[in-house]
Amino acid sequence: MKQETRPVPLSGPYLDEHEEALVLEVLRSGRLSLGPAVDRFEEAFAEKVGVPYAAAVSSGTAGLHLLCIAAGIAPGDEVITTPYSFAASANCFIYEGGVPVFADVDPRTLNMDPRAVEAAVTSRTKAIVAVDIFGYPCELDELHAIADRHGLALIQDSCEALGAEYKGARVGTHGPSAVFAFYPNKQITTGEGGMVTTHSEDEWRLLRSLRNQGRGDSGGWLEHVRLGYNYRLDDVSAALGLGQLEKLDEILELRSAVAQRYDELLGGVEGVELPCADDAAHRRSWFVYVVTLPDNPARERVIAYFEREGIGYNRYLPSIHLQPYMRERYGFREGMCPVSEDASSRTMALPFFTALERSAQERVAEALAAAL
Repeated sequence: MKQETRPVPLSGPYLDEHEEALVLEVLRSGRLSLGPAVDRFEEAFAEKVGVPYAAAVSSGTAGLHLLCIAAGIAPGDEVITTPYSFAASANCFIYEGGVPVFADVDPRTLNMDPRAVEAAVTSRTKAIVAVDIFGYPCELDELHAIADRHGLALIQDSCEALGAEYKGARVGTHGPSAVFAFYPNKQITTGEGGMVTTHSEDEWRLLRSLRNQGRGDSGGWLEHVRLGYNYRLDDVSAALGLGQLEKLDEILELRSAVAQRYDELLGGVEGVELPCADDAAHRRSWFVYVVTLPDNPARERVIAYFEREGIGYNRYLPSIHLQPYMRERYGFREGMCPVSEDASSRTMALPFFTALERSAQERVAEALAAAL
């Protein structure tokens, strides 16, 4: 009789009694929203990342949308972004009527190829949304130079990259405004939630107004100086974020150790291509552990095996331009971004989280090798 084995989940948060105590403190205070916990979280986050200003929002997507508004993206403006990302990287400017233009990715890093970005610029281009995919920093200097050369806004989608470093400095500190996200599978979590970092006090004030129904810095509670949104983060979530932020360094170290164990366990498995390694300019913050398999049938064989064994997985990531609504609305088809499309057919996220035990990783590695 086969012994039952525990499922291995795809992800999980890293929480303890400290977060519970901070959340309980807010609950007992009665200030569940628009209270002091949000301000404390913003200040602590800005200090941790190394930026002057941070504005908490209800999600990473909300933060990206607000930066698109701040950049003045209007109907018909083209915005260049990566096809190999979560859909929000494009949705954020489509909300404002922006038209998505996808620049293909580098096959090694899976980040946008600056040469493809340069080739995609037209007279209608308004902005670039650069993504640090899976926590690996994008080619920020090259993208910044393209943006400066053509007078474009540059928005950094760092939703997966809290704690990553580019050329020796933490992502978010290099000038462009950046967005971080705190969904439960991220490095730190607030349940839902996100943070926008900026070096501009004027932009920070605008972001705080836009997230809070367009209210001004002064004036009455029901006085609205611009069109705004309900993109606030509540104090319960902020308290959770404060506890998580205090252990960020520990979390980053533990996640790096989990990734290193996978490297060791999978390095000799034929047909498994590991995530690209750090180099002098790029230090990854481990969000997920994504491997590339020989072809799509091989990936589907692995998935079928994982499902039988109770092992979590995900097909990370489908190409955005081939999502059904993108095909229908813009007429995108296969062949437009061949590198992204090839990666989308072969990449797969393995179980990965801060407290993942070695024994579970060994089981994942054995299952992956057996399936191949």
